[in-house]
Amino acid sequence: MSKSCFSCHGNKANGMHNYPRLANRAKGFLTYKLNRFRDRLSDNQQQEMMIAYAVGLSDADIDNLTTFFAEYVDEDSGERYDDSYEEHGDGGS
Repeated sequence: MSKSCFSCHGNKANGMHNYPRLANRAKGFLTYKLNRFRDRLSDNQQQEMMIAYAVGLSDADIDNLTTFFAEYVDEDSGERYDDSYEEHGDGGS
């Protein structure tokens, strides 16, 4: 898993470039997406690359992966992904 998921989604599953974060996402959402990929369905061309990874997953595999990412805690810091960023001010102008 570390070579597959983390190579695009970041080594802490916090997202990289155009690839979304997986850390601490809702288990139901992750399950929905992996089931769609396993069924060879995607919402856009970029997501099509996930089909090759998901097509061989069993229900148990999907359950294990989504549980891991939904409950992900960084091993080094012991922290969960913080998505509470808020903008303040006028952008620094």
